[in-house]
Amino acid sequence: MSRGVGTGGASRAAEQSAGHGAHADSTGGVYGSMLAASVVVGAGSLGSFPRAELILLLLSTGLVFWIAHVHAELFGARLARQPPTRRVVLRVCREEWPIVEAAVPPAVAVAVGPLLGLDVQGGLWLALSVALAGQVGWSVAAARGAGAARRLVATTAVVNVLLGTVIVVLKIALTH
Repeated sequence: MSRGVGTGGASRAAEQSAGHGAHADSTGGVYGSMLAASVVVGAGSLGSFPRAELILLLLSTGLVFWIAHVHAELFGARLARQPPTRRVVLRVCREEWPIVEAAVPPAVAVAVGPLLGLDVQGGLWLALSVALAGQVGWSVAAARGAGAARRLVATTAVVNVLLGTVIVVLKIALTH
């Protein structure tokens, strides 16, 4: 499941012809979760972030990257062939929406941190944990949606746990 400019449409077309709908493409959620985790790590390494500011940063970053992915998908290779129709634009917007969806749970984690008695750092760790769990969950959903064998589903989960571990190590290294 490629996320490259101009290649996503071809892979999605192949998936759809194989009987898997566009809604089964959860790779944007993997990317969005990793992006959210990176935002949390980056914000946490800069010092004490007000919760509202971090929530806004998570959601706005997800939206900006969603727009960038929609733009790349629509205008990468597609524009050379023909201008996109309204139907195509809406389909691409829906297909890329998991990037934004993946930012919501970590933002909610930041918001509920005080209700759980967490200070700012505790809220950052909760948001990071939620983002990384989302990353693994989205990767498993993407693999299952593509009809992957159980072994490949497990492999993608392990790879995303390892990528998440790298993000956690970066957070520890950047804050100490």
